[in-house]
Amino acid sequence: MLVPFLIMLREGIEAALIVGIVASYLKQTGRGAWMPAVWVGILLAVALSLFVGAGLQLVSAQFPQKAQEFFEAIVGFVAVIVLCSMVFWMRKAARSIKSELHSSIDGALAHSSGQGLALVGMVFFAVAREGLESVFFLLAIFQQSANSDAPLGALLGIIVSVCLGYGIYAGGVRLNLKRFFYWTGLFILVVAAGILAGSLRHLHEAGVWNSLQTVVFDISHILPVSSTFGTLLSGMFGYQDMPTLGEVIAYVVFLAISLFFFLRPLQQRQGAVATSRPTH
Repeated sequence: MLVPFLIMLREGIEAALIVGIVASYLKQTGRGAWMPAVWVGILLAVALSLFVGAGLQLVSAQFPQKAQEFFEAIVGFVAVIVLCSMVFWMRKAARSIKSELHSSIDGALAHSSGQGLALVGMVFFAVAREGLESVFFLLAIFQQSANSDAPLGALLGIIVSVCLGYGIYAGGVRLNLKRFFYWTGLFILVVAAGILAGSLRHLHEAGVWNSLQTVVFDISHILPVSSTFGTLLSGMFGYQDMPTLGEVIAYVVFLAISLFFFLRPLQQRQGAVATSRPTH
């Protein structure tokens, strides 16, 4: 329950920030009359996300067992890619997202015709990105979760994010967004490592991946995955009481590489780019 709650809280706040920036800029520039176009873009993005999620779930339910395992593995791999791109994109774009959205709004409203459609499209693609990210993550989590707490956690995350987003927009809530995105980013990378290992397990169960299946250790008698705490760890971090060599390698290598790039200061990379430019 905690994992989908935190992920949907983060995704919801990202979407709320985008909408809040757009709404504030329209209001400040005397173009508040265009807000209905913003809401149309938001509703279309939400509808697309729900349609894609329901469609994927219905299609996967028709598959035979091995094909369903393969489908779950693919969804897991996509979720890992999406989660990583979300974490690193927000870390890089956090400083410039406001100015970029302002420029996009100005560009959408610069033409004498088709302004409403352009603004709808801009908001639609911005919000749909967050929605589709959420869809693939939730599918991966729901497939690996054995109880009904995950949907409830996701719903609570969305509700809290909407409330916080409105509070931030209205000015009544002060949230250290840099720290929030930093710690949730770390958490998401650990979750993604567990999803990656679980996807490798699904590939094996589908009969596609049969290498590195040696069990590294067996602590099922100490902390079985079926226990309350084991289920909690499995849902949060992909814990297994009898992990195979391939799963351990995938987990450790992914986490080491992703944390290295995530924890490396942005100034270091920006400085490297600056020094590589030729001087005149």
